[in-house]
Amino acid sequence: MTENEIFNRALNLGSGWEVYNVAFNPDQKELQIYIRTVKGGLHTCGTCGKPGCRIYDHGKEREWRHMNFFQYRAVLIGKPPRVECEDCNTPKTAELSWARERSGFSLYFEALMVLLAKAMPMNEVSRLLGEHDTTLWPILHHYVDEARKEQTWEDVKRIAIDETSRAKGHEYVSLVMDLDTRKVLHVAEGKDQRTLFDFKGQLLQKGGHPDDIEELCMDMSPSFIAGAKNYFPNVEITYDKFHVMNVISTAVDETRRKEQRTVADLKGSRYSWLKNEENLTVNQKEKLMGLKDEDLKTAKAYHLKLAFSKLWEQETPEKAKVFLDDWYYWATHSQIPDMVKAAKTIRHHEKGILRWFTSKVTNGIMEAINGLVQSAKRRARGYRSVKNLSAIIYLIAGGLKLRTVNI
Repeated sequence: MTENEIFNRALNLGSGWEVYNVAFNPDQKELQIYIRTVKGGLHTCGTCGKPGCRIYDHGKEREWRHMNFFQYRAVLIGKPPRVECEDCNTPKTAELSWARERSGFSLYFEALMVLLAKAMPMNEVSRLLGEHDTTLWPILHHYVDEARKEQTWEDVKRIAIDETSRAKGHEYVSLVMDLDTRKVLHVAEGKDQRTLFDFKGQLLQKGGHPDDIEELCMDMSPSFIAGAKNYFPNVEITYDKFHVMNVISTAVDETRRKEQRTVADLKGSRYSWLKNEENLTVNQKEKLMGLKDEDLKTAKAYHLKLAFSKLWEQETPEKAKVFLDDWYYWATHSQIPDMVKAAKTIRHHEKGILRWFTSKVTNGIMEAINGLVQSAKRRARGYRSVKNLSAIIYLIAGGLKLRTVNI
């Protein structure tokens, strides 16, 4: 078997193509594989997809980057043919079985690139493959967009929405997730009600309907609440219990921050009040034990927080309502301004808080996904655009079926 035949079998170019020369350029450290059409071979029209078309002529010589040959860069060099297509009634460029139209890379190279992008930042993928990342991002966008177009959402009934930071300076993207499949469905710039408006449009395009959305889990963002009411008329809102607890924790921290101006012992105690007791360090626990029973507003706020956490242990919505009423009375009569404010926030959102006892949904899985996103962002040292960040989120959390070749 000749070297050309070996490369021909290894490349798997498909019928109608053959390797006719292989050369190694030591200066560029590049393996150059020259390919051509087989005489008399038939090809598929790249415009309408009609198979069995005869060659009309050949275009200019082009190069396609292929997977490395050991440590050396490898390129395919050939002239893409035009074919006589009876359906198109005019010569058309043939479909290449080993590369996408207008792509300067082989399908195998693209598959490798996408596989690497799942596991590492694009700047590291760029370094490993020896290609600038501006040439690699379009490949990822193609496969992600192609996979998302094939998704159908007619079974989407329960969703969650949350925001995550994309850059410094309070820049965010919002994620909408299917609570049943645990897949991110939609990523949008910002954190306002337009996120839900855009999701509604995509839902309709993908076979779903806003009237079918039954449950929505989210934080108490006024923008998200407005969007839910405006665009999903039948939805029941559950406020994520971790965000609800954060309202109380924030009130405790604000109380501590103000009181420490006159109580020196409170300085350096922030995390003693905010973390669960089982998660405290030895020093933090000692700090808490020494202060929690003192006659301090912070200590009283802390006990209100501990009491509120028992809400989630109630067995029925009715018992939870009675518990919440009792806690509200205690908190609003505590004479602790920040806790009074927090209690009124809880009362205002009471229906969505108590909905948890029926829906049992939380944003826990969304928070886990946000952790993955932030980890990827740190490793990549940020992304140049929302489009790039969205592609990574869909790649790692969208449950997409990417149509790359097997390598």
